[in-house]
Amino acid sequence: MDVAAISISMHQGKLAQQVGIAVLKKAMTNAETIAQDMLKVLEQSVTPYLGQNVDIKI
Repeated sequence: MDVAAISISMHQGKLAQQVGIAVLKKAMTNAETIAQDMLKVLEQSVTPYLGQNVDIKI
């Protein structure tokens, strides 16, 4: 194998690694955004007064 072929192969591997990292970062950003949105929805759906009082008849 000559030097040029090794160089091309190494650069292709490096590019593939960089693309994989970029895709992973994008996926992590999307997951974080979805999690934050879910937390906002859950906070809005909670009724803070619920469960503070208990009515008991004996």
